[in-house]
Amino acid sequence: MRIRLQKGKQRELIKKAKLNLKWKDLGKILNLNPDYIRNELSNETRLLSEEIFKKLCEIIKEDYNPLILEKLPDDWGKSKGGKKSKGNTKIIKSSEKNERLAELIGIILGDGHIEERIKDNARCYAVKIAGHIERDYNYLSSYVSNLIESIYHEKPSIYKDANYGVMWTVIHGKEIVKDLLNKGLKSGNKKRNNQGIPKWIKENKAYLKVCLRGLIDTDGSVHCISKNNRNLRICFTSYIPLLMQDTRNAFIELGYSPSKVIKGNQFFITRKDNLIKYQEEIGFSNEKHLNRLIKLAT
Repeated sequence: MRIRLQKGKQRELIKKAKLNLKWKDLGKILNLNPDYIRNELSNETRLLSEEIFKKLCEIIKEDYNPLILEKLPDDWGKSKGGKKSKGNTKIIKSSEKNERLAELIGIILGDGHIEERIKDNARCYAVKIAGHIERDYNYLSSYVSNLIESIYHEKPSIYKDANYGVMWTVIHGKEIVKDLLNKGLKSGNKKRNNQGIPKWIKENKAYLKVCLRGLIDTDGSVHCISKNNRNLRICFTSYIPLLMQDTRNAFIELGYSPSKVIKGNQFFITRKDNLIKYQEEIGFSNEKHLNRLIKLAT
């Protein structure tokens, strides 16, 4: 059964239970993924199971039963019909293969991660895209967030860790993860999986261009060749062999002249005509690269 409490009371219950605990410690006690507790249950976008509700009441030694509005079956999300449901079974319509999805996949291939973890009662399905807390803030919180919402009609969450200077755009959902896996991505460690660009993107030049934009916006950089050589170049860096190969081959397919792979993990777009071509045909969605290009060029 799922427990629906009065508005704000689920958050209050979890907050009381977490008192003086870290999220990971509360996760161990409840046998749930700490991210799921913090991001979903605490924000009341998911309902508590009856078992977890009882455990929380035991922890704080308070009776929240009078605050229960209703008890719902575990499959209530399906019976409610998809997007209006806030349960774990929310239904997401399969995405279309288009330029928006191709760019998102490029972004995920760069600084993203697909999490698909089921252990005991802990379940986590999430897409997480990382970046610098300041330099990538506008890109992740605005552009990437809006891109994801335009595809899946769900607003991602933004999380920050000021201690490490990192932020994430995160969206949870089994159906979203399932859809991206069906579109050619893999969950887990991208390097271990030797993840490359999905075939359907490589077979379409329009898709390939925007996928490269997503890759350069995340795993790319713009800088001068050296202190003595102020000519600009675009650098792409990846420690995933197949992704490195696919990305370089994609540039060649589109008429660019990338350098050889250096140290096994990076190559450059250096020729002036190539840089102009890149700006005209592909461009940057991450303004930090464009700003740097303008600053270094002046």
